[in-house]
Amino acid sequence: MLRTTLRSLLAHKLRLALSGFAIVLGVAFVAGSFIFTDMLQASFNSIVSGTTTDARVTPKGYQESDGFSGDDSRTLPASLVDRLEDVDGVARVDGDVFVNGAFVVDQDGDLVGGMGAPSMAVNYSDTPSTTGEQPLRITEGEVPGPGEVALDEQTADRAGYEIGDEIPIVTASGGDARFTATMVGEAKFGDSLLGATLLVFDTETMQQEFLNGRNVFTEIQLTSDDGISQSELRDAVAPVLPADVEVKTGDQIEEESLDDLAEALTFINAFLLVFAAVALVVGTFLIINTFSILVAQRSRELALLRALGASRRQVSRSVLVEALLVAVIGSTLGVLLGFGLAVLLRMLFGVIGLDLSGQGLVFAPRTAIVAYAVGILVTLLAAYLPARRASKLPPVAALRDDVALPEGTIRRRVIAGGGMAVLGMGALVAGLSGVDPALTLVGVGALAVLIGVALTSPVLGRPVLYALGVPYRRLFGTVGLLSTQNAARNPRRTAATASALMIGLALVSAMSVFAGSANASIDKTIEENFAADYVVSNAIGQPFSPQIADRVEGVPGVETVARYRFSNADVDGSEQFIAATDGPTLAEAAEVTFESGSLNDLTQDTVLVNSETASDEGLSVGDSVSVRLPARATDLEVAGVFEQSPVLGASYVVSLETLELGGIKPADAYVYVVRDPSTPSDQVRAGVESVLEGLPTVSLKDQGEFAAEQRDQVNQTLYIIYALLGLAIIIAVLGIVNTLALSVIERTREIGLLRAVGVSRRQLRRMVRLESVAIAVLGAVLGVAIGLLFGIVMQRALADEGIDVLSVPVTQLVVFVILAGIVGVLAAVFPARRAAKLDVLAAIANE
Repeated sequence: MLRTTLRSLLAHKLRLALSGFAIVLGVAFVAGSFIFTDMLQASFNSIVSGTTTDARVTPKGYQESDGFSGDDSRTLPASLVDRLEDVDGVARVDGDVFVNGAFVVDQDGDLVGGMGAPSMAVNYSDTPSTTGEQPLRITEGEVPGPGEVALDEQTADRAGYEIGDEIPIVTASGGDARFTATMVGEAKFGDSLLGATLLVFDTETMQQEFLNGRNVFTEIQLTSDDGISQSELRDAVAPVLPADVEVKTGDQIEEESLDDLAEALTFINAFLLVFAAVALVVGTFLIINTFSILVAQRSRELALLRALGASRRQVSRSVLVEALLVAVIGSTLGVLLGFGLAVLLRMLFGVIGLDLSGQGLVFAPRTAIVAYAVGILVTLLAAYLPARRASKLPPVAALRDDVALPEGTIRRRVIAGGGMAVLGMGALVAGLSGVDPALTLVGVGALAVLIGVALTSPVLGRPVLYALGVPYRRLFGTVGLLSTQNAARNPRRTAATASALMIGLALVSAMSVFAGSANASIDKTIEENFAADYVVSNAIGQPFSPQIADRVEGVPGVETVARYRFSNADVDGSEQFIAATDGPTLAEAAEVTFESGSLNDLTQDTVLVNSETASDEGLSVGDSVSVRLPARATDLEVAGVFEQSPVLGASYVVSLETLELGGIKPADAYVYVVRDPSTPSDQVRAGVESVLEGLPTVSLKDQGEFAAEQRDQVNQTLYIIYALLGLAIIIAVLGIVNTLALSVIERTREIGLLRAVGVSRRQLRRMVRLESVAIAVLGAVLGVAIGLLFGIVMQRALADEGIDVLSVPVTQLVVFVILAGIVGVLAAVFPARRAAKLDVLAAIANE
């Protein structure tokens, strides 16, 4: 039986190639995701391990700077450095100033970096790391002094600057929002900055430009004497520190940094693996269809094996062995292709600023184990049902001319599929409504709906094929009639092929409906809730200096300037995203509906709460909420409960003073500008633009431009999802090619008879193309219908979160169906040519 199986595999290798290719693509996505994230992990590991000192002193609970609003503003006095130098076991003490949000402006006035990898400024220090190496080094030129700067080599090259040039620099905090410094050298930090921008100043300049001239540091690095361990150094230093300051060993810092990194990489990996799972589900339909057709075509052969003494188990096992060999070969090629996918991801991240070119690919044993396990299990599960049907062939079937595989009734499929679809929709709605575990319910529910519709598609597809048959017969006559009859001849096969395309287009259509609704909601929100004439917003996804708003306030014709900031905070023991603003000024710039209280009630002792959060937590006006920020914890009184508002965009809103007293660095995310009605808008805009001139970190927009900017962010996310789902579409197209190719082989004698009675090769090619179009359009119609349903459910479930306008992109959905028809034509090229080239007499003689 093993030899027979191997001969069968070799005899049908071309037919199995496309099924194997589906496994190759799915496994490649899995392997590439792990290889890429492992490469990221190795890159950051090398930075962390090669740049950490023996111990570090920071304000207690210090919040690491990440370039976004919410940076810790607390500092350490210079006097603490002197005190630490007297501690036994301390070899050296170095005060550091580290700031995220310092940007180089190139010779064309554009920002260097800012998107992706951070842009950092530090004071020069030759402090050694735990490895004994000096992380920060001047590789060319000299150490910067007052009014001077050293840039990393990559930034200098990108900006076109050389030693001796005057460098324009823009800051997100501290003193002037823009200043210049003379470039005197090039610097390097660790083995690689991974695309980050590094500006190195002397300590005095860092304190002057970023810390308002105060003689303070953001952290203090400690180096131990020989023979003193990190823990001994920590224990010796701790008693001399103030109560609000702490010391951590280098090992502690490394462990915490790597844990945070692992959490971030887990999200990236999970995001990529979701799309790998979609591709594998689509590939499963292709594998099931391929093996079902192959088993049906070999039914007489398999029955003959049974007649010669092969048991049911041996027949079933022979089909599964074929599937296993296809899976192993496909998984091997998939792993190899995964390296290529990881390289493509590395290039993509390089475009957005994260340079990983210096890091080699990382292939961990776990990657191989998972990739092969996924590829083999998916293939074997997909081949199980065809193998089981093959084992049910009776030996006497070998004596008949026509042999049909035993099939279950369509009625049973419809009942099972309908039940799955209903249960899946219930789980989907529950997950989108916030029932835990929400993500699991959404994923399982969507998959159940798709499988349920796939099971019922032999019935659901009949009206679609009948509707296509009408224009087919009118436009193409007998050829059109034959093509629709061929598609309807085996409804399970047609439905399975169409279902693969249906899944991909269902997800694409759902995201299109959701994105269209999100964009429509954005337009409505800005039109109805914003009284501001202009918005000053960040151009690079990072906050900007509060001095910009100060200057805008001084522009003639500007009546009100409202600042908006955000951060993370611990609220009643739970990590929350909070917003901060000045209530009275925001009340003039935007409209927010309150159930009780108002924006004018917001002070440094009060908090405003979203109505949904207030309901969930049992809060009302007069209640107390505990808010813990880096510098302090305080109880704030609930002064107002507001309805869901994209203007505020958070569950809790505090005052600007509360955020600053809590140790959060002042940095604005948005500044809303209201002009004096008596001043022409063009005059006010020109005045604000003059203030912003030379500051590429921010941009000025009116309401229409601001809405377009928000829509662009939604659309960019949508395009990324389209690209990742494109793999599933490719696999589905391969499924159509495979089904048609196998159908041509199956109908060889029939095609010969058609040619014998006068059907031309051109007509034959057209018949196959029309059949392909029918399958593709069936998949597209079912996919768009399900996607429309998914999109509507998602929009309604998130209506209270601000997506309160349903907008169906009808034109886009129609284009999807038309494109599916075009794909059907392209998918039929090879099968149609093969059918047309068949020799008439040989085809008629074929059994």
